[in-house]
Amino acid sequence: MNICVYGASSDAIDREYITTVEKMGEEMASRGHNLVYGAGAQGLMGAAARGVTKGGGKIIGVSPSFFKVDGVLYDKCTEMIFTETMRERKQIMEERSDAFVMTPGGVGTFEEFFEILTLKQLNRHQKAIAVLNLKGYYDDIAQLMTHAAAGGFMKEETLNLYKFFTDYNEMLDYLEAYRPHNIDIKAMKNIG
Repeated sequence: MNICVYGASSDAIDREYITTVEKMGEEMASRGHNLVYGAGAQGLMGAAARGVTKGGGKIIGVSPSFFKVDGVLYDKCTEMIFTETMRERKQIMEERSDAFVMTPGGVGTFEEFFEILTLKQLNRHQKAIAVLNLKGYYDDIAQLMTHAAAGGFMKEETLNLYKFFTDYNEMLDYLEAYRPHNIDIKAMKNIG
């Protein structure tokens, strides 16, 4: 399975996040999975890639060509795809992936997660989406989503389109066991 991983591009974060995501990448590879990601060498992007490399897995890096700067891109990608824009990058990552994982990150990570979730809600794909909620990093997003559904800003069914995990082994078990199901787009629309 090709697993798309979204995550921080910065190394200026707690080392525990980096260590855990590197172990996650190694476990992904040991289970026979490949990594699709934004090709970064640093932060949780780099950690996932280093882990997959250690585990002997394949890595598909996708990056806009303007990131071709020393030290930005991971130099051990099995396949490197360059795009002109960030939008093209996300589209290729979506097309090349069988499942999606959001690890801790910033604005870019949030944007990638919410776009892939929106596309699933619109029945543009039926792939698994998982959130690796390390050290409670995404507790506030979980609360926001529940609050939005309770307030009528989105359907409760949207909360079932992704799943939160604190343990990457349980998360990988979920991705491996996931079976797509048809989404009733009318039930997902938040129209009175």
